[in-house]
Amino acid sequence: MAFPDAVVFDLDDTLFAHREAVAQGIVEHMRAVGIEPRDRASAVALWHALEERHYHRYLAGELDYDGQRRARATDFAAAHGVPLSAEQASQWFMDYFEHYRSAWLLHDDAVRCLAGLRSVKAGVRIGVITNGDEDFQRRKLEGVGLWEQVDVVVASGSFGVAKPDPRIFLHACELLGVEATDAAYVGDRLRTDAIGAARAGLTGVWLNRRDEKPDAVDAAEADALHIIELRTLDDLVAALR
Repeated sequence: MAFPDAVVFDLDDTLFAHREAVAQGIVEHMRAVGIEPRDRASAVALWHALEERHYHRYLAGELDYDGQRRARATDFAAAHGVPLSAEQASQWFMDYFEHYRSAWLLHDDAVRCLAGLRSVKAGVRIGVITNGDEDFQRRKLEGVGLWEQVDVVVASGSFGVAKPDPRIFLHACELLGVEATDAAYVGDRLRTDAIGAARAGLTGVWLNRRDEKPDAVDAAEADALHIIELRTLDDLVAALR
């Protein structure tokens, strides 16, 4: 495999330390609203689970973007004995969001990785594909200093389809001016990111930071598609070589 002309990344939990910011944000918000759970780790796990559940309902078209935020707030507050109206849920989430935003940061290996890619191949193109609202994701990229470091950002909220649909990967390649076979895609979700990208013709890279074990179906497909698995972005340059 020749070193790719473009490397495209997922944003949340790949470059951007989303889970860490979410955990810190919800803990600070619980403290601010007077929720004292018996087990803080379980409360954080619940918030992560509600994010996963309702965000996928948004991606499936069951909820709009604000609706999935209200659903997360409503379910979490109800689990702690606090009923919320729709208006209250919106405000509850916005108050949480301020704590989340104050915790925004990059993974330690993100900037090193981008610098390493550029040191190996002059002119390599860098992109981001993210399932989410474009304005919101741009604010995150700007907030952590990445906006000026990437050439292209494609967000499902604006493009109209989400990963793992091959069209979103191919659209990013078109914007970057490269063929899919000359691009690699790096993401923290095996099926949504790495397998989805490989099906579209890119080199799929699974950033498995938490050493997750895929199910048998995903593992077999990843093997058939020659998915590269990494634990850290520090190993990306060597893997692509």
